[in-house]
Parts: sequence; structure tokens; C-alpha cells
Amino acid sequence: MTSRVPGRALLLLGVGTLAALAYPLLVPGYLVTVGMLVLFTAFLGQAWNLAGGFAGQTSFGHVVFFGTGAYVSTILHVSYGWNPWLAWPVAVLAGGVVGCAIAVLAFRAGLRGSYFALITLAFAEVFRILANSLPITRGGLGMLIKADPRLENFQFKDPATAYYLALALCAAGGTFYAQRYLYIDPTIAFGVDKSVEMLLVTMVGGAGTVFGPLIGAAALTGINEITRALATVIPALKNVQPLSLVVYGVMLVIIVARLPDGLAGLFKKTTRHA
Repeated sequence: MTSRVPGRALLLLGVGTLAALAYPLLVPGYLVTVGMLVLFTAFLGQAWNLAGGFAGQTSFGHVVFFGTGAYVSTILHVSYGWNPWLAWPVAVLAGGVVGCAIAVLAFRAGLRGSYFALITLAFAEVFRILANSLPITRGGLGMLIKADPRLENFQFKDPATAYYLALALCAAGGTFYAQRYLYIDPTIAFGVDKSVEMLLVTMVGGAGTVFGPLIGAAALTGINEITRALATVIPALKNVQPLSLVVYGVMLVIIVARLPDGLAGLFKKTTRHA
């Protein structure tokens, strides 16, 4: 019975990969963009999951890596004329250097548990203040990237191209975000809400699992799109802003109380019973 589980898992992985590759070919452009958001949010969650889920080191400041990548690539592109494709690996390297520096300082001091979580939050706040103050980041005005939708500029007219790029991520999300939305500022790059989003999608989907962040991203992105659509159709819901956060909160309470392994736990139970 147990020997068949890995084969079943590989089969599901293969089917899921094929479905993900075929998805943009089967749905309209709006849903391709939604799919891209799911993949990007899953990437953010998986970044947190590596430390918080698998290694057991809860972080409230993972956004510092996202923001570092976003600012490094944008500064190189906007201020120094670098092609964003060339700035991308430099941004990844910068994020790695920041991660190593934080790890050395935190673990050399023997910080664990809530102390580690708080120090990561402090680092993210320090970086937000620096980005809000330094001339090279243009402070609170943020940095605007010129719209020029060509492949060589890391900008895409076709949403399917952005979808496939998000599907391929395992790092460098800050650069992807900056080139996708053509603007960053200190709050976007280092705000605590992005760290909360990383934690939330992982906890909802299932911390310490491979597919938990993807499941959580699909659930939360779906809720966001549905509640936004309902708010435009039902007048009474327009005053509940943002409605999605209310639903997120209720969902998180239910999952913490009934599904400690997140939504991924439902699939484990189904496999176990099968």
C-alpha cells in the first residue's frame, strides 16, 4: 500500500505540471492573469515555507529579500541603464547576501523562536526606513519604470508570457514584481503586509509541505477575486472594505482550529483513507 504512494504522487505531479502548462491555452486572458497571481503568491509563500515550514524558523521579515531584489534590479535598470534581464541575477545575489548577513547576526546571537521572528521584522523595518530616506531609492516617491512592453525589456504584452515566467520562479520575485507593475516604493518593497501574505498563504495551504503554498495561494487568490466580484454586484458589500480580509480571517481561524496541517492536510487524509 505504502509503495504505491510515491508513484501516485509522481503521477499527480506530472498531471499537475501538464495542466499548469496548458492552462493559458484553455482560458481567457483575465484568468491567465489570475493564474499568474496564484503562481507569484505561491512563490512568496514557498520562500517563507523553506525557513518557517521546513526549518521551523518563523520569520516576520521575509519581505526584506523581496524588497532587496526589487530595488537592486530597479536601481540598476532605471538609474544606470542596465537591461533588467542582466540586473535580475545581480538582484538575486544581493538578496542572498542580505540573507546571509541576517542569518549570521541572528544565529551568532543564538536567537530562536519569537526572538528570531522579531529580529527579522526589525531588519525589514530598517530596510523600509532606508529605502524611504536614501536619494538612490528616490525615497517615498518610489521608482517608476518606463513602460516598454518588449521581451528584451522584461515586459510582456501577452499575459501568458508573464504566467509562464511566474511558473518558472524559484527566486527573484522582487524583480518580477517590479517589471510586471512598473513601480515600487518602500511600503511595497519592505512593508509588513507582504511578509504577512507570505506567512498566510503558507499557513492556509500547509506549512512544511511542498504544495502547501500553492494550495494556499490558489485559495486566497480565488477568495480575493470572488469577493471583489461580489462587491461590484451586491451594493451592500461595497462598504465592507476589503471584504477579502474578513473572509481570510474567518478561513484562518477555521484552519487553525480544525486543520492544523492546512488545506494540504485534506489531501493527506484522502490519500491515507485510499
